[in-house]
Amino acid sequence: MKVAVVGATGLVGGVMLKVLEERNFPVGELLPVASDKSEGMTVRFRGKDHKVVTMAQAIAAAPDLALFSAGGSTSLEWAPRFAEVGATVIDNSSAWRMHADKKLVVPEINGHLLTADDKIIANPNCSTIQMVLALAPLHKAYGVQRVVVSTYQSVTGTGMKAVQQMENERNGKEGERAYPFTIDRNVLPRCDVFTDNGYTKEEMKLVHETKKILDPVIRVTATAVRVPVTGGHSESVNVEFSKEFDIDVVRQLLNEASGIILLDDPAKDEYPMPLIANGRDEVFVGRLRRDESQPCTLNMWIVADNLRKGAATNAVQIAELLVANGLLKRRAGQVA
Repeated sequence: MKVAVVGATGLVGGVMLKVLEERNFPVGELLPVASDKSEGMTVRFRGKDHKVVTMAQAIAAAPDLALFSAGGSTSLEWAPRFAEVGATVIDNSSAWRMHADKKLVVPEINGHLLTADDKIIANPNCSTIQMVLALAPLHKAYGVQRVVVSTYQSVTGTGMKAVQQMENERNGKEGERAYPFTIDRNVLPRCDVFTDNGYTKEEMKLVHETKKILDPVIRVTATAVRVPVTGGHSESVNVEFSKEFDIDVVRQLLNEASGIILLDDPAKDEYPMPLIANGRDEVFVGRLRRDESQPCTLNMWIVADNLRKGAATNAVQIAELLVANGLLKRRAGQVA
């Protein structure tokens, strides 16, 4: 299969290459794609160097699959062009997520909705993916009515410049800044830009994407915060159900859910942390406890590697599902 990775020189693009290799995705020919200024650079994949090509060169090669992680404006311009030459596009930006005719997919939840006609598929926001994966089995059992979520998001969610800013600050060095304030030994109550209602775009993504993936009647309010860590995003989630729940059944449902690891034994100091989630594809859930201030309400703590399940791994899992269901086929004569 001919696979293009658009944004291959970026943080998420690099993880996409790693995940494709780890999961032995049937890549017959790899097309690492980046901006014109990166043409001729190389990326490493399966022990070999591969030259970075431009968007136009990649389209001319007519790939079967294009994994996009290059920003919203780039995706809006180029994803349809890839689709026009027959590629199935899985896009990691926010560009297509809320388009009524585009599917927003977490494979464990709604991957069954995909068809061969879906040529541009949206990958949800990193903070949304981990939250809805934990909510999905509970919504089915008890009916989620309202969610109050506060996030503690890794600097890797901003990109390499943010990681470098934090490292520079820790080492007393000057350099480019991704944030308007110091991030080391600080928390920034702002992820993405502010909107007219006083919420940030990141917060509103959690609202709108949760509704689209799970159920439009669910009410969601969010506060998204950047913290000086790498390895994953953490979330404190307060969930109000339409009916009473049994905490032991909640544990069982989460323990049996695909893609989730229940880590919930406070007496032994067992609970999810970015240090545990780093480099892993699972979503970790713990600190399960009843909200004693009102009925039918649960508190839980959710952690996942935002570059993997929150981005690259989820995209590759979508591609794997397409292959498994015969919706994305190898070109004749090509060998995986």
